[in-house]
Amino acid sequence: MPISKPIWHLTGTWTRQHSAERLRRSSHVLSVLGNNAYIFSGEVQPREPVDDRIDVLPLSPDAAKLATLPLTGAAPTPRVGSASATLNGKMYIFSGRGGTAMEPVDEAGGVWAFDPEASSWTLLKPAVAEDALPPARSYHCAASDGATTLFIHAGCPASGRLSDLWKFDIESRAWKRCADAPGPPRGGTSIAYCGGKMYRMGGFDGSTEVGGSVDVYDPAVDTWSTETFTADGHNGPEPRSVCALLPVRIAQKDKLLTLFGERDPSALGHAGAGKMLGDVWLYDVQERWWTKLEPKGSEGVPDPRGWFDADVVKAEEGNDRVVVHGGLGENNERLTDAWVLSF
Repeated sequence: MPISKPIWHLTGTWTRQHSAERLRRSSHVLSVLGNNAYIFSGEVQPREPVDDRIDVLPLSPDAAKLATLPLTGAAPTPRVGSASATLNGKMYIFSGRGGTAMEPVDEAGGVWAFDPEASSWTLLKPAVAEDALPPARSYHCAASDGATTLFIHAGCPASGRLSDLWKFDIESRAWKRCADAPGPPRGGTSIAYCGGKMYRMGGFDGSTEVGGSVDVYDPAVDTWSTETFTADGHNGPEPRSVCALLPVRIAQKDKLLTLFGERDPSALGHAGAGKMLGDVWLYDVQERWWTKLEPKGSEGVPDPRGWFDADVVKAEEGNDRVVVHGGLGENNERLTDAWVLSF
């Protein structure tokens, strides 16, 4: 990490995009396709999944408001703690937790793909059923390489926590296990694919939130390395879980943005809310330094939260934006709002 950091002038601006009772939820998935955010499932009451409908939140200032799509054909069962990523104009999700027993949703390695043009789901089953498959899980994370590969990492199987990394080729429909990430095994961690590598930070290992490191996976050589930092809230973000880590392009540079999350878990476990964070940080992947941002907004700023979801609104020119929706507040209430962070 350099001795001195460049002066950073872009602090960001928060805009409240929408708020509706229909949007009240946590532990859901959100993916941006085009200029819309697609939201699926989650929970309002602990361990009671929301229905199997897709909610579409337009992100243009003059666009129509929230729409709930009619269900046509097969669709994923309602679930919590799933993970999504986008590839070639579609949203992909893997597993989660659901059913009457609220167990990991085991679909024999199947990956669901949502096509917004057809407004329909397709279950992509592995081409070779005998291949090794990732265990069903919840509170894992997902990312894509923007070409043909979906990555699935960590999370909570039927018992314990995982540190595995798998990749799924959407064309060949084949799974391959990659090198495991550095320990400890964890749930509620975050990954982001940026510049040909994948970055991982945070999570909960069963006793405490993990922090102070960015783990970097290089798919070209199937190995991990670790970049450490001081996780004191001044030189770098505090340890956290159930947050977000996003690849953004700002000021013509590739960076990682992390925000919000749970700092200390609740004594009630999944039924309660712990100490939530409301901060926003940028990480320079080349120079390896963190900058804490202090974005403002004419309507205020989002409340601290964890168990939310967020994604990047890619810009053809200029700076990317970030959309954040829902989650669990410190008062143990699920949140109804969606915000956009612009630079």
